[in-house]
Amino acid sequence: MLPNFKKSETELPKPASGNLPAGSPSQGQGIGTRPMGVVRGSDRNAPSVIGPDLTIHGNLVSKGEVQIDGEVQGDIHGTYVVIGEKASITGAIIAEEVVVRGHVMGSLRGKRVMLQSSSHVEGDVYHQSLAIEQGAFFEGKSRRSEDPIASVQKPEVPSFNPSPSNDSDTSD
Repeated sequence: MLPNFKKSETELPKPASGNLPAGSPSQGQGIGTRPMGVVRGSDRNAPSVIGPDLTIHGNLVSKGEVQIDGEVQGDIHGTYVVIGEKASITGAIIAEEVVVRGHVMGSLRGKRVMLQSSSHVEGDVYHQSLAIEQGAFFEGKSRRSEDPIASVQKPEVPSFNPSPSNDSDTSD
């Protein structure tokens, strides 16, 4: 039996108002396999989305949820990462949960990894829990580990200073 990464209906939070329009976030319509209304440890913001018309050359680091529908040539570090059907990734993906629907050339490391039927993965998968749907393409090794992301060093994110600096101004 395949593991189900979805929260059961009884665990979903109740909306504060009964008059919410259909399709609102509290109605349980989110990306991936879990409703948006379910809040996890660091998932307090809206997901970051890399659109289908965007190509990124470089690494991505996120403390929250990321959905990628475009192309990324670099490593992706996040908490909950969804690779869309039209997405193309060349690099490693490291996250608590990884859902793949598109093309990945590189290793996957996650506590929970799901390769959906439209996925095409060429690379090794290090996981605590792995689900592969019928029709998914997977070429590589699968290695189970109690904590597959513990051995990976988290990248340092440079802090952003929004105030401009005037390095050219020098008073003598």
